[in-house]
Amino acid sequence: MPIQLKRAYALPAQGDGTRILVDRLWPRGLSRDSAKIDHWMKDLAPSDALRHWFGHDPAKWTQFKRRYFAELDGNPDQLAELRRFARRGRVTLLYAAKDELHNNAVALAEYLRRRARPARKRPRRAR
Repeated sequence: MPIQLKRAYALPAQGDGTRILVDRLWPRGLSRDSAKIDHWMKDLAPSDALRHWFGHDPAKWTQFKRRYFAELDGNPDQLAELRRFARRGRVTLLYAAKDELHNNAVALAEYLRRRARPARKRPRRAR
């Protein structure tokens, strides 16, 4: 699944492919025109309660991911839509957080990698 991550404030690039904002809130000070965001999938963002609990505290990262992954497990329709975008080509998940290592887009990408569907094996032909 060709997915990359980028801060929403970074300049759009031709190689971004489909640009998808995965934050529940629109990034402060960013105009819709300059953002060049193709889709805003706020339902894939952590719940408000989880977002407030985490507060971008790296010490809570492991527990945040565990809780966030449980929320994502309950949102198969949005995940299926995101996977459809990724099957069509490169996808860039956009986030507003300053911490580039501990944010929901990083966790979402990890979730998608861990739960990637294995490729179907072709049945062997009898010889």
